[in-house]
Amino acid sequence: MSYLNKTKLSVNINKLATIRNARGGNNPDLIVFAQKIESYGADGITIHPRPDQRHITFKDVYDLKKVVKTEFNIEGFPSPEFIKMVIEIKPEQVTLVPDKPEALTSNNGWDTKTHFSFLRDIINKLKKAEIRTSIFLNPDETLIESAKETGTDRIELYTEHYAKEFLTNRAIAIESYIKTAQKAHTFDLGVNAGHDLDLNNLQYFAQNIPNLDEVSIGHALICDALEYGMSNTIKMYLNQLY
Repeated sequence: MSYLNKTKLSVNINKLATIRNARGGNNPDLIVFAQKIESYGADGITIHPRPDQRHITFKDVYDLKKVVKTEFNIEGFPSPEFIKMVIEIKPEQVTLVPDKPEALTSNNGWDTKTHFSFLRDIINKLKKAEIRTSIFLNPDETLIESAKETGTDRIELYTEHYAKEFLTNRAIAIESYIKTAQKAHTFDLGVNAGHDLDLNNLQYFAQNIPNLDEVSIGHALICDALEYGMSNTIKMYLNQLY
């Protein structure tokens, strides 16, 4: 069964900020690129500001809010500073990740049972601000019920394991993701996905995950844009979803 034509593409622009920050100045211009990415057909812009501002700066977050016309998704660990910032900005979606400040990239999902009270209290604050919330989650169907009880609107499936196992045995690689997405659907939770999805593995994932609302892709997409150009790359990724 195919689930195409439902999934939106949100482009994570952290890597563009990394390139800019490597030399100082404002090249590439993050604001201009965000607008171009939207004009090329992307459904949203994702950023993940970190405490050390090594790519997305706090100023970027406020500047992007002024120009993003599609869906603005802000990822991050829900520290008091992060929550204060997103409540001020009110993006369409906040994705909560359990990263330590020194983490190179997101590398694990929440244990929604162990951290239930913490997540419930944070999500309650975001719901009062009328912000849609998503919890970064490993593909584990046993975590869905507690995820639902936190009050979150969606989960985001952490797809690194899928990407690593895809070339070896794609059917086995995706099995736990299908089960988790199916369980989420029974609890009326939306399903997003992200991490190491690319032009090789995206279509199979989108075709097999039930009710996949959105994928957030950054590193692979930006790398592909170096070869194909940003406009062509956005179209190539969209073609994997439609």
